[in-house]
Amino acid sequence: MASFQKLFAKRFRALLCNNETGQVPWLGAVAEGEGPGFFMPDDAPWVIHADLATMAGGVRALLVQALHPGSLAGVKDHSRYKDDPLGRLAGTIQWLTVTTFASKEHLLKESERIKAMHKKVKGKYTDARAESKSYSAYHQDLLLWVHIAFTDSFLKCHQAYSSVPIPGGPDAYVKLWLESVKPLGLKEGPVNESELIDTLERFESELTVSEDTKEVIQWIYDAPLPGPARLVYKLLFQAAYLTLSERHQEMIGIRTLPAWMIQPATRVMLKCMKFMLGDEDPLQDAARERLARWEKTKSAAS
Repeated sequence: MASFQKLFAKRFRALLCNNETGQVPWLGAVAEGEGPGFFMPDDAPWVIHADLATMAGGVRALLVQALHPGSLAGVKDHSRYKDDPLGRLAGTIQWLTVTTFASKEHLLKESERIKAMHKKVKGKYTDARAESKSYSAYHQDLLLWVHIAFTDSFLKCHQAYSSVPIPGGPDAYVKLWLESVKPLGLKEGPVNESELIDTLERFESELTVSEDTKEVIQWIYDAPLPGPARLVYKLLFQAAYLTLSERHQEMIGIRTLPAWMIQPATRVMLKCMKFMLGDEDPLQDAARERLARWEKTKSAAS
């Protein structure tokens, strides 16, 4: 069983990291450095992002972000999602995991990497009122929209598909995860679940579905993944879709199997995947070892 788990974990990481060896290219960024980052193991962002329900959360975030014509334009004009979908996925996972588990030194380096990429993300789009607008990855409204879509999606999918309690509850996750985007330039955002809901509602009038939206959402629905991963993804897509608000589901208009089938099937699948992956988690293990070194150094100094 142990050898099977190692093989499964290797193939799983190979897919997510776009690396045939199954090695995590940014493992060193998590292992190196001194002291904690923004989050500790018992903080809400660490707990949520270490859970496999994040896979559904990531799909949901892409769907929600696509409903805003500004963030959609950024994806269509500057993303390599069609030509190199696994490479883009790996880049997103790198940002998420380094920001969650690495030391402050390395997470700030990761933020600089993202900011350098964002410098070229600008252009024009047609808004929900058919007016032409300019956009930039540094515009506060777009940064805020991408952040709250991400936050709400990971929170909703964790609540729907994980049995792991959130330390401090949803408010703690919303407040703490806000720290992750401040190095990217976001000046302020919601600090509790109520504010998150209010901020999402504030954006509702800006959301729309155009032909470009349909094209991107169709690509998300039918993402070109290999072999068995495609079957797993189909279930994750429906699981993510069912956590969307009724209005967003109506806007997108994709038919799914009923919730009474999808939700328990997703929970069972994630539990099976967790079992098949075994206890080894290179990123968390490296982060905990770094923190243990830091605690030992502190104790020796005192």
